[in-house]
Amino acid sequence: MKNKYGLLPILVSTVLMSLLFYMKTMGLNLLVFEAFLIAWLAFTKQLPFHSTMQRLLFAGFVATGIATVFVSSTFGYVMHFVLFFILTGYWVWPRFNSLIAALLQAIVNFFHAQWAFLKKVLVVRLNGKSLGYYLRKAGIIIVPLIAVLIFFNIYRNSNPLFEQWTGNIGRFIAEKIELFIKYLDTPLFATVFWSFIFSNFLLFRHFNPSITETDALQLEDATRKRRQGILGFKTNSLKSEHKAALIMLAALNALLLVMNISDIKLVWLGFEWEGQYLKQFVHEGTYLLIFSILISIGIVLYFFRGNLNFYKKNKLLKQLSYAWLAQNALLAISVAIRNYWYISYYALAYKRIGVLIFLILTLYGLYTVYRKVSKRKTSAYLFRVNFNAMLVVLSLSSFVDWDTTIARYNFGHAGKSFVHFAFLADLSDKTLPILDKPLAELEQIKQAQQSFAAERHDIRPGEYYDFIQERKADFVQRWEKKTLLEWNWPEYKAWKTLTTKTD
Repeated sequence: MKNKYGLLPILVSTVLMSLLFYMKTMGLNLLVFEAFLIAWLAFTKQLPFHSTMQRLLFAGFVATGIATVFVSSTFGYVMHFVLFFILTGYWVWPRFNSLIAALLQAIVNFFHAQWAFLKKVLVVRLNGKSLGYYLRKAGIIIVPLIAVLIFFNIYRNSNPLFEQWTGNIGRFIAEKIELFIKYLDTPLFATVFWSFIFSNFLLFRHFNPSITETDALQLEDATRKRRQGILGFKTNSLKSEHKAALIMLAALNALLLVMNISDIKLVWLGFEWEGQYLKQFVHEGTYLLIFSILISIGIVLYFFRGNLNFYKKNKLLKQLSYAWLAQNALLAISVAIRNYWYISYYALAYKRIGVLIFLILTLYGLYTVYRKVSKRKTSAYLFRVNFNAMLVVLSLSSFVDWDTTIARYNFGHAGKSFVHFAFLADLSDKTLPILDKPLAELEQIKQAQQSFAAERHDIRPGEYYDFIQERKADFVQRWEKKTLLEWNWPEYKAWKTLTTKTD
């Protein structure tokens, strides 16, 4: 779909974005712009709601947009923009079956839109001739002039005698060049430039045939291919491949069984904390899990990539595959328990929360691999459902104010878990009312942390207290200078709490 309304919407969008975002942080201004954009798309009948997936995607986009104001986290903004990109892919081509294809289309269109705008501008006619004609004529003078000025400035700065010969004229030209470069480096130019780039992306559209055709050809149910061999193997290669798969999966199951038994004994039943730092204890298990899951998925995809799905004697192979997937699920639970011990003694942090989210996606991923084998699905099915699940889980996670959750949990469990002052001191401004503790309380917490191995890597209570007091004063000053367009609920609540305390 191409822009049918000329250049005016591009210019209006660029001006609107520039006014809303120039020298401003994101807040209500993002919702205001997106409300105008959606209203325009609805008025021009460019909002695709052809499928339940598209309606859910739009609902997620709106919900995460509201969350950017009422949760206001970097992670929330990232997820909102990811959904936004996918949605623009559907604006280009509403018939995509896969969210991955829509995302790829949006990325391609981001670059193509800039070229589309340039072509649109070049055909605009002035006095009976195209703008491209005038630009080519101007280029005959401007391009050599720019080259001369660049080399003039280089020679003037590298040779004192050359600078002396050129005198006042040289200084005048040099000052104008420096002024021009300084202007290009201003926030105003950057804001207008990026507003223009994104306006092109949103309003100029061109679908990529290769992406749309590939998406349309992706089948989710495996089909039997009648041929003498698989990937160049001879006629009896299917039996040979079946035997190789049986041997490999049997051996891998045996190895992983030993690993899981040792984990159950060490992590589930026999874990004892003796003050040691548990970072390596958790991370080693997580890396092992990632590696193991990738292997399990890769092996299953390889052996069940074609006609082995329809081999009459593949029952044992399927059972071994199910056992392999189940053992990987057990390994995931072991890592979850490792993470539980880590959080119990060292409280919450971003990576520990990330491990939990990853484990949820891992377990679902293993389930989809099981369905792929049992229901004879294709790899396209596997990638589609896992990408969708990842999008759903991460989008739902973006509604949680993780910084506030971490701050409250860590101080709330100060008597049981390690309170890492250096980490907490860098949480976002909205957590400042929680981070603001009396020095006496901080000293008491620190005194109780002597048994933790990580204590020696932390900062002293006095340093933490002074740093938070500086952050409080700086935040209150910055917030009171913000405009209504930059407003967000968590920081407003933090400002209100801090100023009420001061009063």
